[in-house]
Amino acid sequence: MGMGMGKGGYLLLLPLLALALASWWPPVANAAELPPGNKPLIRQYYKKLNTCANAEAFVHHQVQSFWQKDKSLPAQLLKLVYADCMVNGCDASVLLAGPGTERTAPQNAGLKGFEVIDKIKIVLEDRCPGVVSCADILHLAARDAVHLAGAPSYPVYLGRRDGLDSKAGWVNLPSPSISWDSALAFFQSKGLNVLDMTTLLGAHSLGRAHCRYIWDRLYNFNNTGKPDPSMKKSFLITMREQCPRQLKNGQSDPLIYLDPDSGPNFQFNNTYYSRVLSGESVLGVDQQLRYGRDTKEITQEFAGNQEMFRREFALAMSRMGRIQVLTGTSGEIRRVCSRRN
Repeated sequence: MGMGMGKGGYLLLLPLLALALASWWPPVANAAELPPGNKPLIRQYYKKLNTCANAEAFVHHQVQSFWQKDKSLPAQLLKLVYADCMVNGCDASVLLAGPGTERTAPQNAGLKGFEVIDKIKIVLEDRCPGVVSCADILHLAARDAVHLAGAPSYPVYLGRRDGLDSKAGWVNLPSPSISWDSALAFFQSKGLNVLDMTTLLGAHSLGRAHCRYIWDRLYNFNNTGKPDPSMKKSFLITMREQCPRQLKNGQSDPLIYLDPDSGPNFQFNNTYYSRVLSGESVLGVDQQLRYGRDTKEITQEFAGNQEMFRREFALAMSRMGRIQVLTGTSGEIRRVCSRRN
């Protein structure tokens, strides 16, 4: 799904696409077989090439170890994947450190999970030096982490290479204030559609956000001096208790769960969609799912059928993971994920 991934702890904050598409429910086969772009990625890439047969097992072991210590890991890694893929393609450019990089861009403030990817890379370099890309590690780790939280363990297609550059100014992730026309153009340019967007937003079942991202909904919606009328009144009261109009001296901006039903339990499920339908979405961008013609139908389907949501989430993650990948002789295989060779 943070679904730009902007500042703070929220995950995959995407502007919704209210414009209807003629056919928003593509056949599963098409979604799986027609990823964005034409770059060749394959399953079990390192095993089939006999270059690092146990790469996926090594990644899984490390992810499980980190997850046992920090149950927020799935949200962290999903946000990293989104921040990487939706800027300059899935090339691990977000992992590069230094001035003027994507990692230091304002919209990426609060990104976490770098140390997890770095540790996995150290392990793999020890066992299979110069073979497994940081980009592939990131996608495998995110898959394994979200599976531990309850998502399906979907196949990750591999063979990505790492990008050679990272510039924060290449493209800004869409903000909640972007026009819907602009949002549609942006995501279509990535090969994603309204079903992908609605599905990836479901990752908010795991994320958190700072109160500053919903202050306007609670106190000054569209500069009216009133709360967002789409928010259920009882839920508004609860949110105002967690996000007061004025913070006390020295008080930091509170963090709130994007899905109060599943977030505190770190469980990936479909309660997010039920909350959208009942007017209990934390983010306004989520609540708008209820009002788009296509997004409302998808939301209703997912709210009533968790397995359908799980299946579509796996496909949406697979599709996002194949945006503008580097393969063949493009890019490089970094020895350290935070810097070029």
